[in-house]
Amino acid sequence: MRTYTPKVNEITREWHVLDAEGLVLGRLATVAASLLRGKHRTFFAPHVDTGDFIIIINADKIVVTANKAKQNFHYHHSGYPGGLSQTSWQTLLDRDPAKLVYDAIKGMVPKNRLGRAQMEKLFVYAGPEHPHAAQQPQKFDTSAIRRG
Repeated sequence: MRTYTPKVNEITREWHVLDAEGLVLGRLATVAASLLRGKHRTFFAPHVDTGDFIIIINADKIVVTANKAKQNFHYHHSGYPGGLSQTSWQTLLDRDPAKLVYDAIKGMVPKNRLGRAQMEKLFVYAGPEHPHAAQQPQKFDTSAIRRG
């Protein structure tokens, strides 16, 4: 029996809304990355983008466990010698919590053309509002994700 490979035109993508309020950053990121990649589908193939669209709201109410907010850093390099800058997670949570959530999920998808295509289906917002009501997104049940 031959292995089934899903075709791009056979894939129907759904829209999911994940409420990040009170959820642990890493646990939310693993669920979101799994939905983005399409690992929840019966016809998942690692070389085809079978994932869904994900909207994450309330990123400013995410929980970072232990002392990671002060101990962990986000690094950025300008490309010039001596151009490495670092920002603590606590500062990032105060300034732009959506970037912290986005980067956590980005680290869990493939680092290639397929991963970049999957990340285009992710939308992260700090507050409870999002502009994607026309797509009729379904609320994703986050009760299985352990809270902080």
